[in-house]
Amino acid sequence: QVLLVESGGGLVQAGGSLRLSCAASGRTFSGYTMAWFRQAPGKEREFLAAISWSAGDTFYADSVKGRFTISRDNAKNTVYLQMNSLKPEDTAVYYCAGRNRVVYSLRRTDYDYWGQGTQVTVSS
Repeated sequence: QVLLVESGGGLVQAGGSLRLSCAASGRTFSGYTMAWFRQAPGKEREFLAAISWSAGDTFYADSVKGRFTISRDNAKNTVYLQMNSLKPEDTAVYYCAGRNRVVYSLRRTDYDYWGQGTQVTVSS
């Protein structure tokens, strides 16, 4: 059973930084793609970034390109999302997701596994 557990959320002032972590367990993730999404109140869940577990190839949504960085530590089975220059509009619940495919997808329905989410609140 795949388990994804996010951590690292919290309250930060605009312009600040946070690093989210997603600890993955339950299998080996070679061949998987891992991604981060977020969902603000009253809005759809939004794709942010993806990384291929084996090759480390990355892809970003335009809304976060240049501010957010996705990475992974294979030895720790952990995926990270470094978020810099945070804005109040980044306030949301952030989710880690995984799919058993090498190719990333922007669609939430293409991901098989989800964490419980971690709240990020950016104050102005």
